Amino acid sequence: MKKIASTFFIALFAGAITLGSYKLFFENNNYAVITQDEGHSVFNTSLTPTSAKGAGINEVDFTVAAENTVNAVVHVKNVTVGRTPHNLMDFFYGSGGNERPQVGTGSGVIISQDGYIVTNNHVISKANQLQVTLNNNKTYDAELIGTDPNSDIALIKIDAEGNLPYLAFGDSDDMKIGEWVLAVGNPFNLTSTVTAGIVSAKARDLGKNQSFIQTDAAVNPGNSGGALVNTNGDLIGINTAITSQTGSYVGYSFAVPSNIAKKVVDDILEYGNVQKGILGIKTLNINTPYAIEKGLNEIEGVYISGIEEGTGAEDAELQEGDVIKKVDNIKVRKFADLTGYLSAKRPDDSVEVTIDRDGEEFTVPVMLKKRQTVIIPVMGLEVKNLSKDDNKKFKTKTGVKIVGVPETYRGYGLEGKVLLSVDDKEINDIEEARSLFGNISRYGKTSITMVNEKGERERLIFQ
Repeated sequence: MKKIASTFFIALFAGAITLGSYKLFFENNNYAVITQDEGHSVFNTSLTPTSAKGAGINEVDFTVAAENTVNAVVHVKNVTVGRTPHNLMDFFYGSGGNERPQVGTGSGVIISQDGYIVTNNHVISKANQLQVTLNNNKTYDAELIGTDPNSDIALIKIDAEGNLPYLAFGDSDDMKIGEWVLAVGNPFNLTSTVTAGIVSAKARDLGKNQSFIQTDAAVNPGNSGGALVNTNGDLIGINTAITSQTGSYVGYSFAVPSNIAKKVVDDILEYGNVQKGILGIKTLNINTPYAIEKGLNEIEGVYISGIEEGTGAEDAELQEGDVIKKVDNIKVRKFADLTGYLSAKRPDDSVEVTIDRDGEEFTVPVMLKKRQTVIIPVMGLEVKNLSKDDNKKFKTKTGVKIVGVPETYRGYGLEGKVLLSVDDKEINDIEEARSLFGNISRYGKTSITMVNEKGERERLIFQ
C-alpha cells in the first residue's frame, strides 16, 4: 500500500512540473528567439510569431492598392485598317485588295487627372483609331501624343469631363526582390483584373538592351500596358511582356520599370522625343568564345572593350579594360544594370562611375552625351551626326554620315558617304533620319540622296 501511494505522489509531482514548464515556456508569446551571429548567441525577446515581416500572405493587405489601381487602369482598343489580297501580286506589292479593319486590345494607366495615359507602343502601333474605356464603362476617343519603340512606351490622351483617377509614379529602383506586387489590366478582354505576385528579379535583359522587372504575377495577352504596383498603390512598372511557348502566362512576366517609363513620358511632353544620354563605351558579349577564353564572362561588372570618340567616357579618360562596378553608388553586376539606370538619365546629366582598373578602384564623374550614331529602320544603315570636319569635307551642313552597312547593301558603296535626304525629305540629324526611315512603306519605292567625298551627289532608288 505504501508503495502504491509513493508511486501516486511521484506521478502527481511529475505532472505538476510538466504543466508548470508548459505554462512558463510555451504559452508566453515573448519567448526568446535564438540565432547565431559570427559564433555568438544573440537573444531577441521583442519578436512574436506574427510580427516578422513576410511571415505570410494573409498578413499583406492588397485591398487598398487594388481598389485605387483598378479605377486608374483603362482598356485600350486599337483599330487598324489593312487590305486583304486578292492574288499573289496584291500580297507581294500591296496593290488592290479589300480594306478590312483589325482590332487589337490592351491596357493603359492614367497618370494625370486631365487624361494623360501611358501604355505600350505595341498596343497602339499603326493605329488608325484609338479608343479608351474607363473602369466605369465610359468610352473616349484617344489622341496619340508620342511614342518610343525602344522602351515600348507610348503616351496617349483623352478629354474627359471632370478629373480622372490616376496613379503616381513610384521609384522602381527602390523595389526589392521578393517584394509583393499587383498586376492590373484587361487580359482576354476581362476588364479590371488584379493578380498578385512578387518581384522575381530586377534588371532583366531580354535581348533588347533594356532593363525589365520580372515578376510571377499572372500576365496574359491584354495585360500589356497595364499597371504593376506595390502594396502602397505606387506605379512601379508598366506590364509589357511574357515568356511563353504557348502565348499565355506560364509563370514569368516582365514590366518596364517606372523610372524609365516616367523619363520617356517627361521627354515626350517636353521635347517631343526621347532624350537618351550615353556614357560612350563599347562592351563585349560575355558569351562569345573570346570573352569565355579571357574569363570576361566571370567578371562582376561591365567590361569596357572600347571608347567612342567625342563622348563623356573619352573626356573622363575611361580606358579599354576598365570594369564598371558602380554608377552613382548603384551596384553594377551586368550590362542590364547599367543600361537600366542610365535609361532614366538625359544628355548633360553627370554620373559618378566607379571603375576597377588593374585591381584598383576609383570613382570619376562622367558627363552623359547625346548618342552620335543610330541604326535607322528598314534599311538598317548605321549613321552618325556630322562633325565639323565632315561639314568642311563634304561641304554640307545637313545630313548624316553612313558608318555601317548591313550585308544586304554592301555592294552599293554606301559606307563613308553623307546621306542628305530620303524620298526628297531633308535629313538634319540622326533622330530625324530614324524618324523619316521609320515612315517608309515597305510596299513602295524609296529614294535616297547622298554626297561623296568629291562633293558629287548620288541618288539611289530601292524597290
